[in-house]
Amino acid sequence: MIHGIGVDIIELSRIERAMKRNARFVERILTTQERAALQNMSDSRKIEHVAGRFAAKEAFVKASGIKEASWMDVEILNDSTGKPIMTGPIDETIHVSISHSQAYAVAQVIIEAKSF
Repeated sequence: MIHGIGVDIIELSRIERAMKRNARFVERILTTQERAALQNMSDSRKIEHVAGRFAAKEAFVKASGIKEASWMDVEILNDSTGKPIMTGPIDETIHVSISHSQAYAVAQVIIEAKSF
């Protein structure tokens, strides 16, 4: 049974400006493990990655209804095949999809109740 659905889209240019303007922006948005994934990425790929995670975390808040969730409460890591796996402060299954274009990152989150 679906508990909630959330979608978010963000301009890559907005994330790029935030990253240039505030050196701590990425630290506020991404967990330690999420930041570790940035180490070997090009600058343009880092922007896409941060934007995708930003959109996914916003989509999580919309799907879950947990307005007081912090950026650090939600984590998106990739499994061995590259699929994003989201964990958060809920005891339900979280499905996440993240995509990028030249100008945007978009994410969708579906929260599935484990039982009803």
